[in-house]
Amino acid sequence: MNLIITEEHAGERLDTVLAGVVENTSRTDIQNRVKSGHITVNGKTVKPNYKVKKDDRIELLERENVEADIVPENLNLDIVYEDDDVAVVNKDRGMVVHPAAGHASGTLVNGLMDQLDNLSGINGELRPGIVHRIDKDTSGLLMVAKNDVAHRHLVEQLVEKSVTRKYTALVHGVIPHNLGTIEAPIGRNPKERQDMAVVDEGKDAVTHFNVLERFDNFTLVECILETGRTHQIRVHMKYIGYPLAGDPKYGPRKTLDVGGQLLHAGVLGFTHPKTGERMEFKKELPKYFTDVLDEMRLSEK
Repeated sequence: MNLIITEEHAGERLDTVLAGVVENTSRTDIQNRVKSGHITVNGKTVKPNYKVKKDDRIELLERENVEADIVPENLNLDIVYEDDDVAVVNKDRGMVVHPAAGHASGTLVNGLMDQLDNLSGINGELRPGIVHRIDKDTSGLLMVAKNDVAHRHLVEQLVEKSVTRKYTALVHGVIPHNLGTIEAPIGRNPKERQDMAVVDEGKDAVTHFNVLERFDNFTLVECILETGRTHQIRVHMKYIGYPLAGDPKYGPRKTLDVGGQLLHAGVLGFTHPKTGERMEFKKELPKYFTDVLDEMRLSEK
C-alpha cells in the first residue's frame, strides 16, 4: 500500500501519521514495522520518529507469511461467501475475533484456520486473514483476506473509506430527528485506559445514523461507519446521549440484560481485489435481537 503525504501532515512523526490513517493498527505495530523495514519512505528505511515532508511516498510492504501457531478448531462458522481471494463470515455474538490474552481458543481465527485453505499473513501470526474487527459481543459480517495481495487491497479500501459498513443498533432514549452525523475524535479514555472515549487528541471518527423505529424508551437505528475506530458506534452513541441497549461498558447501569450490546453488522460492501466487481452482503438480525424487538412491539400495543 502506498500513501502520499499531504500538507496537512507535513512535519509530523511517521508513526503518528500512519497510526491515524491505517485502520486497526496501533502506533506500536507501526513502529515495529518501520524498524523491520516493512515501511519505507521514498524507497528508503527510516526511524519511526522520522518527520514526514509534503509529497513523501510512504510504502507499506508485505510481511513475510509466518505460519500461525494457532490450533484450528471446527467451530462451524457461517461462511457467507468464499473464493480464492476473499471470504465473508457472519460472526456470532460472544466470539472473539482473534487469539489474545485470555482467549487462546474458540476465536474466529481458530475457526477460519479450520474451514479456509489459505489466509493472509500481513497482520502477523495471531491475526491471519483479519482485515478489520468487530467487538466480541457484536454480531455480523466481516471480510477476510485469503492472500496478502487481497489483504493489501482491502486495507486500501478501508483507508479510502470506500467499504460499506452498516450496523443495526438499539439505543436507550427516543431520538427525535430521523437522520444524524456524529463527527467526534475517539481515543483512550484518560480516566479509564480500558475504555475509549471522545477526546480532543483522538483519531478522527465519523458515524452517520438514521432512525428505523421508535419505542417508548428506545430507538432502533442504522449506523453507517465512515471510519472504523475501536468501539466507535458504542462511544459515539453514548456521546450524543443515546447509549446502546445492553452495553455493559458504555451503557447505563439499568440496561437490558441481554448478554451484551444490541449491535449487528448487517451490511458489508467492498470491491473485489482481483475482479474489481462491487460486492455487497447482507445478514438479517439474529434471533436474540429480533426477540427483544418483538417483545417491545407487543408491550406497546
